[in-house]
Amino acid sequence: MSKASEYLESVQKSIEQRDPNQPEFLEAVTNFFTTIKPVLEKHPEYIDANLLGRLTEPERAFQFRVPWVDDQGQVQVNRAFRVQFNSAIGPYKGGLRFHPTVNLSIVKFLGFEQIFKNSLTGLPIGGGKGGSDFNPKGKSDGEVMRFTQSFMTELQKHIGPDLDVPAGDIGVGGREIGYLYGQYKRLNGSQNGILTGKGLSYGGSLARTEATGFGLLYYVDAMLKDHGQTLNNKKVKVSGAGNVAIYAVQKAAELGATVLTVSDSNGFVYDENGIDYKVVQQIKEVERGRIKDYADRVKTATYHEGSVWDFDVDYDLALPCATQNEIDGKQAKLVVKDGAQLVAAGANMPSTPEAVKVFRDANLLYGPAKAANAGGVAVSALEMSQNSARLSWTFEDVDQRLQKIMQNIYHESADAANEYGVEGDYLAGANIAGFLKVADAMMAQGIV
Repeated sequence: MSKASEYLESVQKSIEQRDPNQPEFLEAVTNFFTTIKPVLEKHPEYIDANLLGRLTEPERAFQFRVPWVDDQGQVQVNRAFRVQFNSAIGPYKGGLRFHPTVNLSIVKFLGFEQIFKNSLTGLPIGGGKGGSDFNPKGKSDGEVMRFTQSFMTELQKHIGPDLDVPAGDIGVGGREIGYLYGQYKRLNGSQNGILTGKGLSYGGSLARTEATGFGLLYYVDAMLKDHGQTLNNKKVKVSGAGNVAIYAVQKAAELGATVLTVSDSNGFVYDENGIDYKVVQQIKEVERGRIKDYADRVKTATYHEGSVWDFDVDYDLALPCATQNEIDGKQAKLVVKDGAQLVAAGANMPSTPEAVKVFRDANLLYGPAKAANAGGVAVSALEMSQNSARLSWTFEDVDQRLQKIMQNIYHESADAANEYGVEGDYLAGANIAGFLKVADAMMAQGIV
């Protein structure tokens, strides 16, 4: 066994012994380790410095309670987390997720992935993540406000414009960011750079709302063009009906593709004529309704219970934009059977390891989340730049910068894959390209 293999096995075993009850985090680390061996073989100094041992342990992680009062006057308590994973290339940057499934394992998995995603953007931001098991669905504006104010009362002790800059994620949209920022300002005074995803009237960036969905399609477009194809006339299956999915549908249509599906946790809608993103936007962002309402408003659409990935229909591109591990191995085989040529992750780690293996074995073009959905954090970093300079760029300016960043991410991933002997493996290429920048910064800064 080579020195690199022995080192990877040793670090993996140590993590499994230390964190046996953190399956999502262990999955993220394992997925990363399976691709990084060529780098360790070329750079044994990383092994000597135990770089992976340091990289896989957060610089800081904390848990806190969030007490709040519901509309019936009852005191509720939720659990919250913030993991500040790595600051080698800049302040911690990563979203806040409000969802019942949030726990330390999920926050660590997201924070670990965020390190490399942020590195790939080429912008000076480190990796972090946070959230709470609070569920904003079905809550009144007053309940959400009281929860977020309590949440920020504790979180504000640990963040700052040059230390840790949170953003939104699942369950944290414009309403939640507004309440969070209001409470931070109340306690600390006005500092626009403390949160990203803010409203345009108080330091937000144009194109931030669209960034992850638009960025996903810019990445896919770059990948297809590199293989002599375009998005024109492609049929696309999209999962999810949140922020990422809505704007992925919009940009796909603008680039000539037809999106056949969108979904939520109950089921999905199918329309061979193409999904109208404005209808989804009205249902989900304005009315906060269920996706089944779409079929009541668009006569050519049909609603189906269950997972969209169990739906057997011919299409060209798969864009999972809902949540982690939404595609398993069996469903991945159906993706291949239905003729998909490309899978790109709009959500974080939406495919299980078994599913990813199916895609790679079938030689599908596969864009991992840390590359394909980096558009959101890229524009978040651009929002930080605008806040620092007290400027506001036009939508077109931000969108052009986003497009360039996503094109660079694809090409840097492809180049890294070629350089390290795994040509065409964009998962390995993204891991390697993101890792190298962080690793070199850590080496330069010594044992810290």
